[in-house]
Amino acid sequence: MFSEEIYLSYSGVSKSFGHLRALNCVDLKIRRGEIFGFIGPDGAGKTTLIRMAMGINNPDTGECRLLGSSDRSEARVHAGYVSQIFSMYTDMSVQENIELFGSLYGTPHDVVYTRASAILKRTGLWPFRDRFVGKLSGGMKQKLALAAGLLHTPEILFLDEPTTGVDPVARREFWAMLYELNHDGLTIVVSTPYMDEAELCTRKMFINRGKILDVGTSDELTSKYDGKLLMTDFSDRRAKKWILGCEHVLDANLFGSSYHIVVDNVEEGKASILKAAGARNIPSMILREIKPGLEDLFVSLSGEKH
Repeated sequence: MFSEEIYLSYSGVSKSFGHLRALNCVDLKIRRGEIFGFIGPDGAGKTTLIRMAMGINNPDTGECRLLGSSDRSEARVHAGYVSQIFSMYTDMSVQENIELFGSLYGTPHDVVYTRASAILKRTGLWPFRDRFVGKLSGGMKQKLALAAGLLHTPEILFLDEPTTGVDPVARREFWAMLYELNHDGLTIVVSTPYMDEAELCTRKMFINRGKILDVGTSDELTSKYDGKLLMTDFSDRRAKKWILGCEHVLDANLFGSSYHIVVDNVEEGKASILKAAGARNIPSMILREIKPGLEDLFVSLSGEKH
């Protein structure tokens, strides 16, 4: 068992694909026992970081070490990997898939069967072990991919956007399993574009366009937000233009069915917005001050406007 504290590190890592700069001078250390999140939009560099950790890609400059080793291709035998793309055989049963993937690690058949049975029971797939994989729901498929990634009892598990396209209930069940695995000592690295999943990570990194924006716990990150924030449930997309034209308003972004409005003064900002709303015959707009969340911070750090 690898006994060092740092399980994954990137030191001055940059990576380009043609003219595209996928990673730009990344410095990061992930410690044993963490649930660490790579948080960012599509194209931010999250998948490149994971593929590099697994030895699939090499940095153009800098160094990446997995479990203390610069030979990541060798160290990855102690790492599990659940990719974005579902890669199990749909015309085979759950049990057949698990046993096949277990055999690829060179594990004896009786050991594979014992481990497979235990993992299928833990993930709740045991009653469905004889079902063809093509007949499984999206949530069950992700559990199966997780089960395959755990067959060789890895020390670190990488998951690349594992819940994309999965319903909310299945997402909660999936994360409950990750917490159980982490409680048992497994270090987990997960990439996600979802801020609610970012909250579930013990520590997380914001990344955009290949550059790290910030790293820390939720409290550490949100404490750095220095703006004042108002929220209104008024959600007319056309409202952004006139809200941004109000005095004391610095930014405004639509988050689902509500606007988050950054102001330099809460009371004067409220008055300015309500005055503009009244002039547009919107008398019932309610504004309240709120604490910033991770998504507010990410928008602020990245300079991206929603």
